Amino acid sequence: MAGDLQPVLDQQQVRWLGDRIYQNECNSRPECLVAWNAGEEFPSLGIGHFIWYRSGQTAPFVETFPELLKYLQQAGVAIPAWLQQDHSQPWPDRGAFLAAVNEMHMRELRGLLEQTRDLQTAFIVQRFDRLAHDTGNPFATSADIHGKLQAVATAQIPYGLYALIDYVHFKGEGTSVSERYQGQGWGLLQVLEHMPLQSHDPLQDFVTSAGYILTQRVANAPAERREQRWLAGWQHRLQTYLPKARP
Repeated sequence: MAGDLQPVLDQQQVRWLGDRIYQNECNSRPECLVAWNAGEEFPSLGIGHFIWYRSGQTAPFVETFPELLKYLQQAGVAIPAWLQQDHSQPWPDRGAFLAAVNEMHMRELRGLLEQTRDLQTAFIVQRFDRLAHDTGNPFATSADIHGKLQAVATAQIPYGLYALIDYVHFKGEGTSVSERYQGQGWGLLQVLEHMPLQSHDPLQDFVTSAGYILTQRVANAPAERREQRWLAGWQHRLQTYLPKARP
């Protein structure tokens, strides 16, 4: 059942997708490719703000930057030696990270991320493709979930696939038990579960469902995370999934 997910994005559409993600995460600003946002416990890197943890650090969110590094190496990209030796980030806190903004390691990291934007997009697409075709997860084993996934994927091409790929990258698959607040997740699986089974406008229903799921996440989040400050931006991002929101 998982193998019938269509359509496949062509190269021009993949570039378009990467531009959308870069706009969503970084407002298309190169200086944002290497960032550590206030209120977070880790840096966020690249066009997709891939998460990078210190050695031994634990957090509820799925780490993605070391996997990106492996992908780049497999694609033949020359990785700075210090990144080859240890895939853990070296800065103990945000203050140290900001103080190092002009140091050699930071310059090398920024250069790597500026030069590999297309490959970063390909990595994001691959992550979704692997999810959509893995026969061992609910996206394949549940006929209802797979049907909704298919309906969104084929809606208003390429926006439907953009919505799915970006949301998986943005808020995860929803299958990790660590990505829960008060027992409730906020990933793609939860969005699809909340969508109506029969839909005349799957893309709009996906956006509406995602808005509900993210609002629920904020309500369930620990008070010290102050996630309400991010909700308006998240909701704006969801609106870019609709063709009328952005030419």
